[in-house]
Amino acid sequence: MNKLKITGKELRAIGYPQGPVISVAMNVMQKNYKHHSKEEVMELLKLVLESPVQYKDDPVLALITEKLSPKAPKEGATVSLNNQGIPFNIFGQEHIEEGAIHQMYTAAKLPVAVAGALMPDAHSGYGLPIGGVLATDNAVIPYGVGVDIGCRMCLSVFDIDPEELVQREAFFTRTLNEATLFGSGAQFDRASDHEVMEHSAFYEMPLLKSLHGRAWKQLGSSGSGNHFVEFGEVTIAVKDDVLGIEPGNCVGLLSHSGSRALGANIANHYTKIAISKRRLPQDAKNLAWLDMDEEAGMEYWTAMNLAGDYASACHHIIHEKIAKQLGRKPVKMVENHHNFAWKEQWEGKEVIVHRKGATPAEKGVLGIIPGSMTADGFIVKGKGEPAAVNSASHGAGRLMSRTRAMQSITVNALQQELKKHGVKLIGGGLDEAPFAYKDIHTVMQSQRQLVDVVGKFTPKIVKMSAPARMNSSGWRAGTPP
Repeated sequence: MNKLKITGKELRAIGYPQGPVISVAMNVMQKNYKHHSKEEVMELLKLVLESPVQYKDDPVLALITEKLSPKAPKEGATVSLNNQGIPFNIFGQEHIEEGAIHQMYTAAKLPVAVAGALMPDAHSGYGLPIGGVLATDNAVIPYGVGVDIGCRMCLSVFDIDPEELVQREAFFTRTLNEATLFGSGAQFDRASDHEVMEHSAFYEMPLLKSLHGRAWKQLGSSGSGNHFVEFGEVTIAVKDDVLGIEPGNCVGLLSHSGSRALGANIANHYTKIAISKRRLPQDAKNLAWLDMDEEAGMEYWTAMNLAGDYASACHHIIHEKIAKQLGRKPVKMVENHHNFAWKEQWEGKEVIVHRKGATPAEKGVLGIIPGSMTADGFIVKGKGEPAAVNSASHGAGRLMSRTRAMQSITVNALQQELKKHGVKLIGGGLDEAPFAYKDIHTVMQSQRQLVDVVGKFTPKIVKMSAPARMNSSGWRAGTPP
């Protein structure tokens, strides 16, 4: 076997920032993964870049994640945390890892913190935990929003008998394959057109201007990890006035992805600026904020909102392509995002509400909370619960890290689970197996006071980023990957 060779140019092409992490990643992979194919190694590096916290305890890959975490420069004001943080509510605490709870307690001690909550799908992240909600006074925290800015769910409901998903499985599979593109560095040869690419910020802000070309080539694509596009069965038991869909069963198209390399670069760029301005204790450094009335804060706010619009455009392009293939217009589209910050009113004052892996759930607002590749997802309507800062979970939440999942879950176990639920999987890997996630029904039970369930989505044909050696035709139980 030829010796593994990776170049810095190849790492930058999949999103690795210029700096020490490039040489560290090259050395780590060439030393420890020299017997793996280049395709396998590059896919693993994409996963590490996308979710570094999932590999922070890996004895080898942690060397890379350490270099991905921004380091605080010596200049800037030193900021102390409050001795006692603001009070916040935890939903489903018995099912949440201690690391996520500790991170939330740290965030609650920020001098700018006003209100907070922790959702039942919570787990550890960088800065604010995944599932963390934090309202701040005139301040925005780039890592309180997250790297995949504006990551969202989008559901199109079609007046099609769900039996067709079985009877015409090959057609629906081909439709997914032709309309989508997955992978951290994935780019289309021919870019789609969308008005979001003409936003003035792309031409006025140097950072965004430098990202414009690549963002256009990635428009309408999805990332790796837990991103997906899938067909499934939508079940409506009782008509809801807000949702407006008659009771019955029909076909749904559900997608989950975010702002691609555009959002990641914005997050990392402005996190470095925030850290340089406000030096926090080591365990809180990734919670550094930007004031909303300073230039960097205003720039980030513009860039964040543009990344959110870009993420939405990616979903709409995918759904429009597939609707055209189906020859149908959806009877309803439901869309919501997380990994974002909103200006909202709290106790009569405007605050910035960060929802990192949390769904907006103001009274009457619709959203989608997915399960896993085999578990039901739910169409929900917010109750506007102040104890949760008008929020809910964004999914089932991880039960185990990607490293642990790949070490403990077998291909056979995944195949049997797919067969049990009658799901066809195109791509996907053991790190995204259903066993790696919490029980969605337990999560939903923990947030009954936050949302009402108005519909159900059951996955049937699921497409995700393909791991190495996976072809595009998908596989079922009994079919080796």
